[in-house]
Amino acid sequence: MLALKPESTVLLVVDVQEKLAAVMPPADLERAVKNISLLVEGARLLGVPVLVTEQYPKGLGPTVQPLRDKLAALDPKPTVLEKVEFDACGNEPFRAALRALRRPSVVVTGMESHICLYQSARSLCEDGLSVHVPADAIVSRDPENRRVALGLLERAGAIVSSTETVLFDLVGRAGTDAFKQISRLVR
Repeated sequence: MLALKPESTVLLVVDVQEKLAAVMPPADLERAVKNISLLVEGARLLGVPVLVTEQYPKGLGPTVQPLRDKLAALDPKPTVLEKVEFDACGNEPFRAALRALRRPSVVVTGMESHICLYQSARSLCEDGLSVHVPADAIVSRDPENRRVALGLLERAGAIVSSTETVLFDLVGRAGTDAFKQISRLVR
């Protein structure tokens, strides 16, 4: 697996949508949204591009407002892709957007851990990409399904870590402006 570097990494936010969020355990959802927000802000500071998927937004609504606000601050704007496939890699516009970025590492966040997130991460691993999943930035309706997903993700070849692990791996060293910005962010 590759070390995360801003110039070779993409952040993927999978299906963190209003109607899905409404059925998640509140504390788990709050933790995941907080950490995904930190990752989006870190992506902004470090110049990491962001891809966002929305599963059937007509039925499940848009990305939740706190994340939409963070995503709106990105420059360049994130690519938001609608899909009906559970596996984002089964969606050709997603594949094309990812290919166009030409980055070998993908940090995968979102919901539900055991369905869309797992299937997408599994396919990314099968495609030979270095996949990192911060366990504190994913959620499922049932905590047991999230636990199962973490094991499945590791067996598929993903690196399961945490939000801070991802952010500081992207920074790489102390004493830099990026280190100071990320340190302030996670306080």
